[in-house]
Amino acid sequence: MPDAMVAARASDAARGTPRQVDVAVVGAGFSGLYLLHRLRKAGFTTVALEEAGDVGGTWYWNRYPGARCDIQTIDYSYTFDPELEAAWTWSEKYATQPEILRYLGFVADRYELRRDIRFGTKVTEASWDEAAERWQLTTDNGAPVSCRHYIMATGCLSAPKPPEIDGVKDFKGEVYFTGRWPHDGVNLAGKRVAVIGTGSSGIQSIPLIAEQAAHLTVFQRTPNFALPAHNGPAPSDRMSLLQGDRAAYREQARQSMAGVPYPQQTAVSWQLSDAERRARFEEAWGKGDLVYILTQLWADQAVDVDGNRLICDLIREKISAVVKDPETAAALMPHDHPFGAKRPCLDTNYYATYNRSNVTLVNLRQEPIKAITAAGITTARRSVDVDVIVFATGFDAMTGAIRAVHPITGRGGKSLSGVWAQGPQTYLGLTVEGFPNFFMITGPGSPSVLSNMAVSIEQHVDWVVDRLAALRDAGFTTIEPTEAAQAGWNRHMADCSTLTLHRLANTWYTGANVPGKVQGVMPYTGGVGPYRSICDEVVSRGMLGFRLTGPNVAAQCNDGKVVRLQPDVRLVLNLLATLNLPPIESMGALGARAFVNEFNKGRPAGRPIGDVVDGTLPGTDGPLPYRVYKPAAPGPHPVVVYFHGGGWVLGDEQSDDPFCRDMVRRTGMMFVSVGYRHAPEHRFPTAAEDGYAATRWIAEHAAELGGKPGPVLVAGWSAGGNIAAVTCQLARDRGGPDIAGQLLVCPVTDCDFDRPSYNDNATGYFLTRSLMDWFWDLYCSPADRIDPRVSPLRGKVAGLPPAFVVTCEFDPLRDEGIAYAEAMAAAGVPVQQLKARGHFHSSFTMVDVVITGAPGRVQMAEALRRFAGLPPEVSLGDEHSHGHTSPGHTIAAAAS
Repeated sequence: MPDAMVAARASDAARGTPRQVDVAVVGAGFSGLYLLHRLRKAGFTTVALEEAGDVGGTWYWNRYPGARCDIQTIDYSYTFDPELEAAWTWSEKYATQPEILRYLGFVADRYELRRDIRFGTKVTEASWDEAAERWQLTTDNGAPVSCRHYIMATGCLSAPKPPEIDGVKDFKGEVYFTGRWPHDGVNLAGKRVAVIGTGSSGIQSIPLIAEQAAHLTVFQRTPNFALPAHNGPAPSDRMSLLQGDRAAYREQARQSMAGVPYPQQTAVSWQLSDAERRARFEEAWGKGDLVYILTQLWADQAVDVDGNRLICDLIREKISAVVKDPETAAALMPHDHPFGAKRPCLDTNYYATYNRSNVTLVNLRQEPIKAITAAGITTARRSVDVDVIVFATGFDAMTGAIRAVHPITGRGGKSLSGVWAQGPQTYLGLTVEGFPNFFMITGPGSPSVLSNMAVSIEQHVDWVVDRLAALRDAGFTTIEPTEAAQAGWNRHMADCSTLTLHRLANTWYTGANVPGKVQGVMPYTGGVGPYRSICDEVVSRGMLGFRLTGPNVAAQCNDGKVVRLQPDVRLVLNLLATLNLPPIESMGALGARAFVNEFNKGRPAGRPIGDVVDGTLPGTDGPLPYRVYKPAAPGPHPVVVYFHGGGWVLGDEQSDDPFCRDMVRRTGMMFVSVGYRHAPEHRFPTAAEDGYAATRWIAEHAAELGGKPGPVLVAGWSAGGNIAAVTCQLARDRGGPDIAGQLLVCPVTDCDFDRPSYNDNATGYFLTRSLMDWFWDLYCSPADRIDPRVSPLRGKVAGLPPAFVVTCEFDPLRDEGIAYAEAMAAAGVPVQQLKARGHFHSSFTMVDVVITGAPGRVQMAEALRRFAGLPPEVSLGDEHSHGHTSPGHTIAAAAS
């Protein structure tokens, strides 16, 4: 035999003949084990490749002192098999790492999963074979693998972040990493120990290390919020709920926001007194439940800087009460991020540990580490001799473990690392365009670390396995997301991130803890239940956003974006759909008014302002009610005359109360909301004439109302936008009053129903074509509808005051609002438009419900101030001028 052939055969033997399977899974933790079970039941041949020596995933590696889960273990458990749930009982509310590892071993044994796992095996390369339509995997131990589908079950927190400090290799003592703790433990008795890092692993381990060490020095760069776990038996109230109706409990978890069955909180912080807020906080503090305190204090705690700051202050009080040394207490108090924007930690005696005589805290903000030496650690102020250094510096989260299995090469030689060079790009957090038959369990772009991982893992595994089975049964052999679907998901991810305060923190959620990593909110912030419904919608719409191919079937590609609405708009519309309300137009005018009044009782109260005064003014045929909203700052203030929405049939001077209050706070101007008369009792042109008469009277009596004499501004939403636009035309034609500017929010400007937005948005977005028909019929006869006092687009638009016109993508009135703005601009009127992407007709008046409407209201406020000759911004010292303004400009730019 020729030498070359001998050498080639020897090389083949060393590599081994590839093992052929349907599915290869990387990882044998919570995700990998459930995947093996589901894939086996679905009839797929499978192998799992696990670098560790046994099952457990992150719980195999993280064996540092004090390691526990931070979700109650009755929730942090598999739910797919009731018999499994009955067979295992947790010993504590928050199980320790050894117990969780035993649990996963118990599951592996119960379902005989280890026979399909290759332990001690790391994937060193994965590449897509276009001709064979298979993934070819190379490993560092044993034969390579050839698989039809490749699934990453690598976990979100399984790639430890290396230290970033000079001199680590020079240290002569012992070095340990919390994420790779020795399995046989570490004896720290009598030793001088340094812990670098105060994230979750540091906060959990520091109290136990302090009990052993001769002296412990904690090096803290960034303090984190920590809450007492109050560990012990599982709480009786939660156990009663679970045992009373296990199926309902689990289903509520699946549909919840965080994967734990707590209801949505409805009370907002400014509705509660200080005593009420403190009572709620003390109850949550006493529960020792991370999800509870993150979700159940008040509705605005995770979306509003002011509401969140109240919690931060209360936690700082707790720290100050426990830690005796004021300087140490101050160093332990976070001030650089909102509560919950970084993952808060559950602790046992963490803050009290700093009262021990053998514990020292080094504040690296004041004295950064200069180097690690042979004997210890040198900072800008001191040298600390230590025998042991423990790095509790965290993980390269979300993407680190996936990219560690590299290179991953997809279609046409595309590198996953290259595709993610500017941040992870995914569809649903499950798949990546250009990488056929490649899946991630709880990958970037899914709820993952912002949820109960057990619930998210089961949902992902079920979705993936069900899809693979459906593909197989239909004769398809490849599945891959489209570029448009992936881009749409990334846009939706960005929209979701503006809802929460995560964007305001440098955290591993955003990749900020890893030098050089592109920053951005990586987990899906829209909630577990909404995410699940989106995944289900992808399936119900014919695998929307995926291209499917097979050798004996026609290719299928139902391209598109699964979510086009803003995330909170989608939630609102879905909630309204579940109520199964009869059409408003079927209620009659009186019934519709009663419904709207009742509906408004459930909305958040408007925020506090300076003063609110009710009164009446003389209209053309009798008195009209009005409500004055005054800023807290001393006046006089420019006056905005405001007209409410309601199709000329519904509403009153109080019906847009939260919007008026919000705009007063943003503008620093005075709003006068007018209660004009309604149809059908008072048909056209009553509302138009009332609006003009009220504006004229308010302008003449501005000083008496507490406003600034001179030109007024007008504003209105929907039918109120119609009245505002008409008022500007009448004021021009009738000799006043002087109007400095007009804000028209989703205005009615014409009677023509033929524009595309009336057809595209005819149903499904609350304001329907049918409802607009009803409004028009009650207000105006067909013969009168071309009158400019009801269809201002049909009037003369030159010579009008400058305008800011807001339209929403999913609104029947969208195109006529745009047409009016374009007509004014063509006639020489200064006009600015906000075309609000993903919003519906009511978005901007649903204050503190549709949070993504806040940036648009910032732009409205800036326009009104500009019309009044004021600087563009009023400083509020809250989220309206800080937390929402910055991302708001991004949304507005994308929208307009």
